[in-house]
Amino acid sequence: MVILNARKGIYEVGPPQPPSPIFMSAIPFQFNAFGVDGGPAAKDFRPKYNRLMNHVNHRLGVHVPGIEIKHIVAANIALKGIGGILFVFSSSFGAYLLLLQLTFMTPILFDFYNYDIKNPHFFQLLVKFTQCMALFGALLFFLDMKNAIPLKQSKKKAPKAKTV
Repeated sequence: MVILNARKGIYEVGPPQPPSPIFMSAIPFQFNAFGVDGGPAAKDFRPKYNRLMNHVNHRLGVHVPGIEIKHIVAANIALKGIGGILFVFSSSFGAYLLLLQLTFMTPILFDFYNYDIKNPHFFQLLVKFTQCMALFGALLFFLDMKNAIPLKQSKKKAPKAKTV
């Protein structure tokens, strides 16, 4: 945490404070609704994933091997859950897990670019995409602040005055 006091010209750097558990709020619901086939998350994710794979196959000419959607949903829940718990305890590894989850899931889940601007889903998806990008930036800021603070701050000793 950086504390700025313009009047006194003080710039203090302290350890980053543990963030609120934003990522963990929906984890119990997603876990309970997972079921055998991945639950409602898999049903929402399947058409978007298929659209992305068709786009990759068409543009790049590369055939992507089939992945079961329930495995992707399970990995998403695990990354959010483990990363969120570690992140609350100020762990850099948790922040990296959350960055990984946001990197792969945000463009697929919030595909505003596949809709016309006149479609009402466009703005809903754009707002959610922008929120995820803000969280991504906040995680990058957290990691930067975490790495900028030395683990052990050494105190400079004042030189002793020589007596004659």
